[in-house]
Amino acid sequence: MKLANLAVLTLALTVPALPAQQLRSAPAVAHAARGAAVAAVGAIALTVSDMDRSVAFYTSVLEFRQVADTVVTGDGYGRLEGVPGSRVRVVRLQLGDETLQLMAWLHPTGRPAPTGAHSNDRWFQHVAIIVSDMARAYAVLEAHGVERVSPAPQRLPDWNPNAGGIRAFYFHDPDGHPLEILQFPAGKGDPRWQRTNGRLFLGIDHTAIVVRDTDTSLRFYRDLLGLKIAGKSLNYGPEQERLNNVPGARLRITSLRAAAGPGIEFLEYLSPRDGRPALPDERANDLVHWQTMTASANLDLLASRLTAASVRFVSPGVVEVDDRALGFVRGFLVRDPDGHAVQVVAAN
Repeated sequence: MKLANLAVLTLALTVPALPAQQLRSAPAVAHAARGAAVAAVGAIALTVSDMDRSVAFYTSVLEFRQVADTVVTGDGYGRLEGVPGSRVRVVRLQLGDETLQLMAWLHPTGRPAPTGAHSNDRWFQHVAIIVSDMARAYAVLEAHGVERVSPAPQRLPDWNPNAGGIRAFYFHDPDGHPLEILQFPAGKGDPRWQRTNGRLFLGIDHTAIVVRDTDTSLRFYRDLLGLKIAGKSLNYGPEQERLNNVPGARLRITSLRAAAGPGIEFLEYLSPRDGRPALPDERANDLVHWQTMTASANLDLLASRLTAASVRFVSPGVVEVDDRALGFVRGFLVRDPDGHAVQVVAAN
């Protein structure tokens, strides 16, 4: 598969949460990373309760375009996702060059999301949707009555050299999944976000995940999966507190990227440190579920390397998926040290 096509692959990894002490030192296996590194981050996937309602929201409010709609019933996909005997409706939505994958589990249905969720809970994951005009985009969200997380868009302060001038706003989709709209000032972010061509909603810059410890997460995403650090920032102050709706928020932020596709951003809350851990028995059909899809040119070598590092697999190793409508035929699902699901498929 050509690298240019990897960014729209439908990928997903799902593995139980891994205690930090069980993730072995990456240098012992780092020499194998060059041949098995993740080549691209593809679709960001999430579970929804009402597919038609979610498709209407993402296409009419956020200007995504539906590009695929299929019902998957084969045993391979259920084994991949850790939900045997499943029947799943999968819809892929595209915005710019990036893809969002919605999954509605027709059988078996999962559990509702935990109540009282906060932005520093460690199951937190969102996508950052880039906009060309924050005021106009916020007006669109207001007109559609979205549920806010932030009280209003926040402009991050100029004293922060890496984040100053960025405008951002957190809100929820119809199922309560957190989302962010983000506007980069000139000179920050990927230069393509300044080429709007008259569009308001431009694409997905990254998916953000809350992590307990940045260094532990780097051993998984950088040393094992092969992603590269693209940026770092320390964010705090009233604007950050309002953005996340977490009083006293002080965040260590680390951005990573593969050769193609959206970035993966760590949000480590240095304070407050009272965020709840992910549910240890969370499954792909639970409404809280997100998964980041990736592709590797050497799937079997990467699976062996993750096994050697004691990463826990959701799927029973590499699985043959018997529905080509998904865009891949082999893959596996694992969880990172905090329980976030990552899917890896063969990039060929």
